[in-house]
Amino acid sequence: MHVDIIDLREFYARPLGAVVRRLLIQRLRARWANVAGMNVFGLGYAAPYLSVFRQEAVRVGALMPASQGVVAWPQDGDRQAALVQEHELPLPDSSADRILIIHSVETTENTRALLREVWRVLAPEGRVIIVAPNRAGLWARFDTTPFGHGRPYSRGQLTRLLRDAMFAPLDWEQALYMPPFNWSILLRSAVAWERVGTILWPGFCGVNIVEATKQIYGSTPERGLEAAKGKLYPIPAGSIAARSTNTPRTFKSGKTVSG
Repeated sequence: MHVDIIDLREFYARPLGAVVRRLLIQRLRARWANVAGMNVFGLGYAAPYLSVFRQEAVRVGALMPASQGVVAWPQDGDRQAALVQEHELPLPDSSADRILIIHSVETTENTRALLREVWRVLAPEGRVIIVAPNRAGLWARFDTTPFGHGRPYSRGQLTRLLRDAMFAPLDWEQALYMPPFNWSILLRSAVAWERVGTILWPGFCGVNIVEATKQIYGSTPERGLEAAKGKLYPIPAGSIAARSTNTPRTFKSGKTVSG
Protein backbone atom coordinates (compact mmCIF):
# COMPACT_ATOMS: atom_id res chain seq x y z
CA MET A 1 0.00 0.00 0.00
CA HIS A 2 1.20 3.50 -0.82
CA VAL A 3 2.77 5.72 1.83
CA ASP A 4 0.37 8.47 2.82
CA ILE A 5 0.90 11.82 1.12
CA ILE A 6 1.27 13.60 4.48
CA ASP A 7 4.15 11.31 5.49
CA LEU A 8 5.85 11.82 2.13
CA ARG A 9 5.56 15.58 2.34
CA GLU A 10 6.86 15.64 5.92
CA PHE A 11 9.85 13.45 5.01
CA TYR A 12 10.99 15.82 2.26
CA ALA A 13 10.50 18.78 4.59
CA ARG A 14 13.07 17.35 7.02
CA PRO A 15 16.86 17.72 6.61
CA LEU A 16 17.28 14.05 5.62
CA GLY A 17 14.63 14.40 2.92
CA ALA A 18 16.33 17.53 1.58
CA VAL A 19 19.63 15.65 1.30
CA VAL A 20 17.95 12.73 -0.47
CA ARG A 21 16.32 15.11 -2.92
CA ARG A 22 19.61 16.83 -3.69
CA LEU A 23 21.50 13.56 -4.22
CA LEU A 24 18.85 12.01 -6.47
CA ILE A 25 18.31 15.17 -8.51
CA GLN A 26 22.01 15.12 -9.39
CA ARG A 27 21.60 11.61 -10.81
CA LEU A 28 18.37 12.43 -12.65
CA ARG A 29 19.68 15.68 -14.11
CA ALA A 30 22.80 13.93 -15.38
CA ARG A 31 20.58 11.54 -17.35
CA TRP A 32 18.00 14.04 -18.54
CA ALA A 33 20.23 17.05 -19.11
CA ASN A 34 18.01 18.55 -21.79
CA VAL A 35 14.21 18.13 -21.84
CA ALA A 36 13.46 21.18 -23.99
CA GLY A 37 10.27 20.67 -26.00
CA MET A 38 9.34 17.49 -24.11
CA ASN A 39 6.43 16.34 -21.96
CA VAL A 40 7.76 15.21 -18.57
CA PHE A 41 5.62 13.42 -15.99
CA GLY A 42 6.22 11.91 -12.57
CA LEU A 43 4.28 8.97 -11.18
CA GLY A 44 4.08 8.26 -7.45
CA TYR A 45 5.47 11.13 -5.40
CA ALA A 46 7.80 12.80 -7.88
CA ALA A 47 6.96 16.44 -7.15
CA PRO A 48 10.23 17.13 -5.22
CA TYR A 49 12.19 16.10 -8.33
CA LEU A 50 10.16 17.67 -11.14
CA SER A 51 10.86 21.32 -10.37
CA VAL A 52 14.25 21.23 -12.14
CA PHE A 53 12.49 20.43 -15.44
CA ARG A 54 9.75 23.07 -15.29
CA GLN A 55 11.68 25.82 -17.07
CA GLU A 56 12.62 23.60 -20.02
CA ALA A 57 9.86 21.11 -20.71
CA VAL A 58 6.72 21.98 -22.64
CA ARG A 59 4.59 20.26 -20.01
CA VAL A 60 5.40 18.89 -16.54
CA GLY A 61 2.89 16.94 -14.49
CA ALA A 62 2.92 15.14 -11.13
CA LEU A 63 0.58 12.13 -11.27
CA MET A 64 -0.23 11.07 -7.71
CA PRO A 65 -2.09 7.78 -7.05
CA ALA A 66 -5.50 8.01 -5.40
CA SER A 67 -4.48 5.52 -2.69
CA GLN A 68 -1.61 7.85 -1.75
CA GLY A 69 -3.34 11.22 -1.95
CA VAL A 70 -2.45 14.48 -3.64
CA VAL A 71 -0.98 17.82 -2.61
CA ALA A 72 -1.05 21.13 -4.44
CA TRP A 73 2.03 21.45 -6.65
CA PRO A 74 3.75 23.69 -7.48
CA GLN A 75 3.17 26.38 -4.91
CA ASP A 76 3.68 29.12 -7.49
CA GLY A 77 1.80 29.37 -10.77
CA ASP A 78 -0.77 26.98 -12.22
CA ARG A 79 -1.25 23.64 -10.49
CA GLN A 80 0.41 20.72 -12.27
CA ALA A 81 -0.52 17.87 -9.94
CA ALA A 82 -3.37 15.42 -10.53
CA LEU A 83 -5.00 12.65 -8.52
CA VAL A 84 -5.06 9.55 -10.74
CA GLN A 85 -5.75 5.86 -10.81
CA GLU A 86 -2.28 4.53 -11.55
CA HIS A 87 -3.62 1.84 -13.90
CA GLU A 88 -5.76 4.37 -15.82
CA LEU A 89 -3.55 7.37 -16.45
CA PRO A 90 -5.39 10.40 -17.94
CA LEU A 91 -2.91 10.71 -20.82
CA PRO A 92 -3.24 9.86 -24.53
CA ASP A 93 -1.21 7.06 -26.08
CA SER A 94 2.47 7.87 -26.69
CA SER A 95 2.13 11.37 -25.21
CA ALA A 96 4.94 11.33 -22.61
CA ASP A 97 8.60 11.80 -23.54
CA ARG A 98 9.99 11.27 -20.03
CA ILE A 99 8.40 9.55 -17.03
CA LEU A 100 9.94 9.41 -13.55
CA ILE A 101 8.56 6.70 -11.26
CA ILE A 102 9.46 7.08 -7.59
CA HIS A 103 7.69 5.96 -4.40
CA SER A 104 5.46 3.79 -6.58
CA VAL A 105 6.60 0.37 -7.85
CA GLU A 106 7.43 -0.87 -4.35
CA THR A 107 4.01 0.01 -2.93
CA THR A 108 1.53 -0.48 -5.79
CA GLU A 109 -0.81 -3.47 -5.63
CA ASN A 110 -0.29 -4.41 -9.30
CA THR A 111 3.17 -3.50 -10.55
CA ARG A 112 2.78 -5.14 -13.95
CA ALA A 113 -0.47 -3.30 -14.71
CA LEU A 114 1.15 -0.02 -13.68
CA LEU A 115 4.12 -0.56 -15.99
CA ARG A 116 1.93 -1.61 -18.91
CA GLU A 117 -0.02 1.62 -18.52
CA VAL A 118 3.27 3.52 -18.48
CA TRP A 119 4.19 1.64 -21.68
CA ARG A 120 0.97 2.87 -23.28
CA VAL A 121 1.52 6.57 -22.58
CA LEU A 122 5.28 6.64 -23.23
CA ALA A 123 6.38 7.82 -26.67
CA PRO A 124 8.28 5.30 -28.85
CA GLU A 125 11.56 7.18 -28.31
CA GLY A 126 10.71 8.08 -24.72
CA ARG A 127 12.54 7.18 -21.55
CA VAL A 128 11.37 6.07 -18.13
CA ILE A 129 13.42 6.16 -14.93
CA ILE A 130 12.46 4.01 -11.95
CA VAL A 131 13.87 4.74 -8.50
CA ALA A 132 13.22 1.75 -6.21
CA PRO A 133 14.53 0.65 -2.80
CA ASN A 134 17.42 -1.81 -3.01
CA ARG A 135 16.66 -5.22 -1.53
CA ALA A 136 20.14 -5.52 0.00
CA GLY A 137 20.38 -1.94 1.20
CA LEU A 138 20.01 -0.50 4.69
CA TRP A 139 17.26 1.95 3.67
CA ALA A 140 14.79 -0.87 2.97
CA ARG A 141 15.12 -2.05 6.59
CA PHE A 142 13.97 1.14 8.32
CA ASP A 143 10.41 2.38 7.93
CA THR A 144 11.37 5.87 9.12
CA THR A 145 11.74 6.89 5.45
CA PRO A 146 9.44 6.23 2.46
CA PHE A 147 12.05 3.85 1.04
CA GLY A 148 11.45 1.45 3.94
CA HIS A 149 7.89 0.61 2.88
CA GLY A 150 6.61 -1.94 0.38
CA ARG A 151 8.68 -4.41 -1.63
CA PRO A 152 12.36 -3.60 -2.24
CA TYR A 153 13.94 -4.90 -5.44
CA SER A 154 17.27 -6.28 -6.49
CA ARG A 155 18.70 -5.32 -9.85
CA GLY A 156 17.75 -8.70 -11.28
CA GLN A 157 14.17 -8.39 -10.07
CA LEU A 158 13.80 -4.93 -11.61
CA THR A 159 15.21 -6.24 -14.88
CA ARG A 160 12.63 -9.04 -15.04
CA LEU A 161 9.86 -6.65 -14.05
CA LEU A 162 10.73 -4.27 -16.86
CA ARG A 163 11.15 -6.95 -19.50
CA ASP A 164 7.82 -8.56 -18.58
CA ALA A 165 6.19 -5.17 -19.17
CA MET A 166 7.98 -4.77 -22.54
CA PHE A 167 10.68 -2.33 -21.48
CA ALA A 168 14.39 -2.63 -22.22
CA PRO A 169 16.75 -1.47 -19.43
CA LEU A 170 19.36 0.93 -20.77
CA ASP A 171 21.54 1.89 -17.82
CA TRP A 172 21.82 1.57 -14.06
CA GLU A 173 22.95 3.70 -11.16
CA GLN A 174 22.97 3.35 -7.40
CA ALA A 175 22.49 6.02 -4.76
CA LEU A 176 21.99 6.67 -1.03
CA TYR A 177 24.91 4.97 0.68
CA MET A 178 24.70 6.89 3.94
CA PRO A 179 22.64 5.33 6.76
CA PRO A 180 19.00 6.55 6.74
CA PHE A 181 19.27 8.57 9.93
CA ASN A 182 18.58 12.25 10.46
CA TRP A 183 21.94 12.89 12.15
CA SER A 184 23.69 16.13 11.32
CA ILE A 185 27.13 14.49 11.04
CA LEU A 186 25.76 12.09 8.41
CA LEU A 187 23.94 14.80 6.51
CA ARG A 188 27.07 16.94 6.28
CA SER A 189 29.09 14.03 4.90
CA ALA A 190 26.43 12.68 2.50
CA VAL A 191 28.44 13.43 -0.64
CA ALA A 192 31.48 11.65 0.80
CA TRP A 193 29.32 8.62 1.61
CA GLU A 194 28.16 8.54 -2.01
CA ARG A 195 31.70 8.63 -3.38
CA VAL A 196 33.08 5.99 -1.02
CA GLY A 197 30.02 3.73 -1.26
CA THR A 198 30.11 3.67 -5.05
CA ILE A 199 33.62 2.23 -4.86
CA LEU A 200 33.61 0.04 -1.74
CA TRP A 201 30.08 -1.33 -1.37
CA PRO A 202 28.05 -0.65 -4.54
CA GLY A 203 25.67 -3.54 -3.86
CA PHE A 204 24.46 -2.02 -0.58
CA CYS A 205 23.07 1.23 -1.92
CA GLY A 206 19.75 2.55 -0.67
CA VAL A 207 18.07 2.74 -4.08
CA ASN A 208 18.54 1.33 -7.55
CA ILE A 209 18.01 3.75 -10.43
CA VAL A 210 17.25 2.24 -13.83
CA GLU A 211 16.55 4.02 -17.10
CA ALA A 212 14.59 2.08 -19.72
CA THR A 213 12.89 2.47 -23.07
CA LYS A 214 9.76 0.79 -24.41
CA GLN A 215 10.03 -2.15 -26.77
CA ILE A 216 7.95 -1.64 -29.91
CA TYR A 217 8.34 -5.26 -30.97
CA GLY A 218 7.30 -8.29 -28.95
CA SER A 219 7.37 -12.02 -29.60
CA THR A 220 4.08 -13.79 -30.26
CA PRO A 221 3.62 -16.94 -28.12
CA GLU A 222 2.78 -20.21 -29.83
CA ARG A 223 -0.95 -20.91 -29.92
CA GLY A 224 -1.78 -24.05 -31.87
CA LEU A 225 -0.49 -25.06 -35.27
CA GLU A 226 -1.06 -21.63 -36.81
CA ALA A 227 1.52 -19.90 -34.62
CA ALA A 228 4.49 -18.44 -36.45
CA LYS A 229 7.24 -19.74 -34.24
CA GLY A 230 10.13 -17.42 -33.54
CA LYS A 231 8.81 -14.48 -35.54
CA LEU A 232 8.50 -10.93 -34.25
CA TYR A 233 5.47 -8.78 -34.85
CA PRO A 234 5.13 -5.02 -34.39
CA ILE A 235 2.87 -3.95 -31.56
CA PRO A 236 0.96 -0.81 -32.46
CA ALA A 237 0.95 2.01 -29.93
CA GLY A 238 -2.02 1.70 -27.61
CA SER A 239 -2.56 -2.02 -28.18
CA ILE A 240 -1.89 -2.72 -24.51
CA ALA A 241 -4.96 -0.73 -23.47
CA ALA A 242 -8.26 -2.55 -23.94
CA ARG A 243 -10.13 0.67 -24.59
CA SER A 244 -10.46 3.53 -27.07
CA THR A 245 -8.27 6.53 -26.34
CA ASN A 246 -11.38 8.69 -26.71
CA THR A 247 -13.24 6.98 -23.91
CA PRO A 248 -13.93 9.39 -21.02
CA ARG A 249 -12.56 8.30 -17.67
CA THR A 250 -13.81 9.45 -14.31
CA PHE A 251 -11.48 9.46 -11.32
CA LYS A 252 -12.08 9.78 -7.63
CA SER A 253 -11.55 13.50 -7.89
CA GLY A 254 -14.82 13.62 -9.84
CA LYS A 255 -13.21 15.01 -12.97
CA THR A 256 -13.87 13.33 -16.28
CA VAL A 257 -10.93 13.27 -18.65
CA SER A 258 -10.74 12.13 -22.24
CA GLY A 259 -7.48 10.36 -22.91
